[in-house]
Amino acid sequence: MRVAVITLFPELFGPWLRTSLVGRAVETGRLEVALHSLREHGLGKHRGVDDTPYGGGAGMVMRVDCVVAALEAAQAEMHGGARAFRVLLTPQGTRLDQAAVRALVERENVLLVCGRYEGFDERVRSFVDAEVSLGDFVLAGGEVAAMALIEACARTLPGVLGNASSLERESFSDDCGGLLEYPQYTRPRTFRGLEVPDVLTSGDHARIDAWRRERSLERTCERRPDLAPAHAKRGGIQ
Repeated sequence: MRVAVITLFPELFGPWLRTSLVGRAVETGRLEVALHSLREHGLGKHRGVDDTPYGGGAGMVMRVDCVVAALEAAQAEMHGGARAFRVLLTPQGTRLDQAAVRALVERENVLLVCGRYEGFDERVRSFVDAEVSLGDFVLAGGEVAAMALIEACARTLPGVLGNASSLERESFSDDCGGLLEYPQYTRPRTFRGLEVPDVLTSGDHARIDAWRRERSLERTCERRPDLAPAHAKRGGIQ
């Protein structure tokens, strides 16, 4: 997977790209990440990339000419010249979920644009394919969102996780029916009066699987009822 990131702060990504699963994905060649400084496409002595909003208002707005120049320059450097799927990272975007991650991993090239200040000139949206948000809150910029998106994609790439089966039974996976993952336990069996459920030490795998399915559904109904099947909610599990 090849990802290009347009940002005012490429230095934020250096240590992170060398760490943990993302570092492994980069080292093994499963993931390529190119960083592009938006400042290189700024104007004037100070390489400005923002300006005051038409109509007045607080803050500064990222200029369309600077952002599009950065987009086109990053695209020109993408492997093979294949057009990248362009993603704007903004709180106004569609909330990122596992289905979107799986779709992005299928893309040959992905180009992420990190916002700052009061956001983008509206015309920038004419030059991208999608807008993505981490949730209903506002960050100082899109860099953290870009890292979250890249890491979510990287861990699904073949050979990145030490045990590929870890992807099979986790929250939002097909094996979990798109529900939240069931509770997990390990040693010690007793800790400050808190016990591991007996079923998990019974050795009865059919019972364990049934218990896990029940707890997964129960947890989803409690914490994310929007993900729970309608019949479960009607049955009183809320």
